[in-house]
Amino acid sequence: MGDPKRPRKSFSRPKNPWRSEQLAQELYLVGTYGLRNKRELWKTQGELSNVRKQARHLLAASVDVRAKDGKKLLDSLSRRGLVSEGVTLDDVLNLSVEDFLGRRLQTLIYKKGAAVSPLQARQLIVHGHIKIGKRIIDIPGYHVTAAEEGTLQVTGGIGTPKPAAPAAPAAAAPVAAPIEQAVPAASA
Repeated sequence: MGDPKRPRKSFSRPKNPWRSEQLAQELYLVGTYGLRNKRELWKTQGELSNVRKQARHLLAASVDVRAKDGKKLLDSLSRRGLVSEGVTLDDVLNLSVEDFLGRRLQTLIYKKGAAVSPLQARQLIVHGHIKIGKRIIDIPGYHVTAAEEGTLQVTGGIGTPKPAAPAAPAAAAPVAAPIEQAVPAASA
């Protein structure tokens, strides 16, 4: 069963981590989407791999199984906002890591213009300035569904208007008379 304090890894490292084109691609994705480290990228690649594997198994299955379970997979992906309505299982195989990274809360906040950079979007989220509906979400990697996307709100942070301060009461304060300074006498 395993130790509950030590859950399984949710990612797998690349088999050959030192290929230059792979390193360049990973560095580009980490910088473009403002990821904290490559582990976040590898988790997303694992998610994509699982979805593509399900689609491949369904394409190889019989017609009745493909119709029943394929509809479940396509509905799940459309609720998550990864595919549009009316796509086929062949189109699921065309999904990329960028499609999954584009559904993260951090990326959506940046794309909506609420932040200047993906890293600032991450900071706004971590500091609790982002709401989805009535819930404050403080997880940058939160996957926003298509239904939740319309309810994103920025509640504070840089670029949001601050409420006007209440006017100070006009109390009659005593006005102090100017203090005369003693001028030292000039000696001759």
